[in-house]
Amino acid sequence: MTTKRTRRDTSKDSAGSAEAGPARDAMTGAAPGAAATDSATAAKEARDGFSRREREIMDALYKLGRASAAQILDEIADPPTYTAIRTQLTILEKKGHVRHTSDGTRYIYEPKVAREQMGRRAIDTLMKTFYGNSVERVVAALLDQEDIAPEVLDRLSQMIGKAKEEGR
Repeated sequence: MTTKRTRRDTSKDSAGSAEAGPARDAMTGAAPGAAATDSATAAKEARDGFSRREREIMDALYKLGRASAAQILDEIADPPTYTAIRTQLTILEKKGHVRHTSDGTRYIYEPKVAREQMGRRAIDTLMKTFYGNSVERVVAALLDQEDIAPEVLDRLSQMIGKAKEEGR
């Protein structure tokens, strides 16, 4: 019979000495001293302030509007444990991104900032960080990277014309 080894379990190695099992990070499952995220993920977190899991939770909350931890768990592909979701929600609440209300014995979470407003903040950060605060450079980058349908270009042209008329 095979037994599951936990941090407190001890077993004997081939020499017969007792050895404690390796401790693991409760949130990531990483071994002690191991990086919890790779450098690309860490760099992304530094840019937008969200870890991959926090981003997944925020995406689920924006999709659902208001949700319990269990509902959020159901929305995430390859989800962590329920406890990890609850922990991440507490962290997001402390950071000021979500709030909760009580519904009997469970908490119902919702984003503190509307998705559109959060999107504007993200664009502002992107523009400042990568494009020298230049709208022209951002639009040029988008036009270079996208296969844009002619009708979309027409609508964009109309928006630009309207902005000119309004003096923006």
